[in-house]
Amino acid sequence: MTRAELTRQKVIRPDWAAIAKIVAHRPWPMPDSPWMMTMSWQNLLFAHWPISPAVLRPHIPACFDVDTFDGEGWISVVPFIMSDVGPRGLSRLPWVSKFAELNVRTYVRHKDKAGVYFFSLDAANPVAVRVARMGFHLPYHDARFELSRFGARQSYQCKRSDGTASFVGEYEPLDGELLALERDSLERWLFERYCFFTVDRAQRPYVGEVQHAPWSVRGAASSIRINTMTAPQGLALPDVEPLCHHAERLDVLGWPVRPVV
Repeated sequence: MTRAELTRQKVIRPDWAAIAKIVAHRPWPMPDSPWMMTMSWQNLLFAHWPISPAVLRPHIPACFDVDTFDGEGWISVVPFIMSDVGPRGLSRLPWVSKFAELNVRTYVRHKDKAGVYFFSLDAANPVAVRVARMGFHLPYHDARFELSRFGARQSYQCKRSDGTASFVGEYEPLDGELLALERDSLERWLFERYCFFTVDRAQRPYVGEVQHAPWSVRGAASSIRINTMTAPQGLALPDVEPLCHHAERLDVLGWPVRPVV
C-alpha cells in the first residue's frame, strides 16, 4: 500500500472535545494548558520482549529510571498507521497527516510518573520526521514502507532509509473479547501510560503528555521474519516469542514537550 493509497482510505473524524473529557482512568490529571495537537493510531501491533534492566540501563539517559514489572524490563516494537496528525484547529493535509510508522520503545519512570521512552521512530513522511526531531526532540528516522491488508491480516514491511534497521512481518488480532487491562496486570502496565520522556542533544530531559480513552486491545498472532529494529542501539532482543497485542484504533490528544526537573 502506497502513501497515496493510505490517504484515500475512508476518513473517520473523532470527537476530540469528547476525548478530552474521558479522564476517570488517568493516573494523574491532564495538564492545565490546552491540548495542542491530535493524532490517531490505527491497526497497531505491539510485540513485547522481556529484557534485563541491567541490559537496558546503559541505553537510557541517566535522568530516567528503568521501569520494571516483576523485576523485568520490556522492549516493544510497534508497527502501525498514523493519521489525523496536526495542530489543533487546522485543516489536515492528507499527504502530511497520514503515514506508516514503526516505533521501538521501552518503559521508564521520572520521579512519580511512568512513561514511555523511544529508542527510535521510523516514518514514511519526511515532513513529520523533521518536525518531530526539531519540535519534540524525538529520534525519528526516514523509512520506506510496504503495507497490504487481507481481511484482518496486515502485512507490514519497514526499511530505514540508511539501511541500518528493517522489519518484515504479518499480524492479525485474535478472535474473542477485548482484554480487561486489570489493575496490577502486565497488560495494564504496558499500555496505560500517558506521557513519553525524551532528551535533547544536551541530554536535558523533556516530557510529552498525551490524553486518550483507555486502550482497547486483543491478543495478536504474528509472524515476524525480519526484525533488526534494535540493532542500531546495540540491543539484542531475547530469542523468545514476543508477547503480542493488537489495537484497531486509538484517538489521541497531545501537548508540546516541556522540560522536566
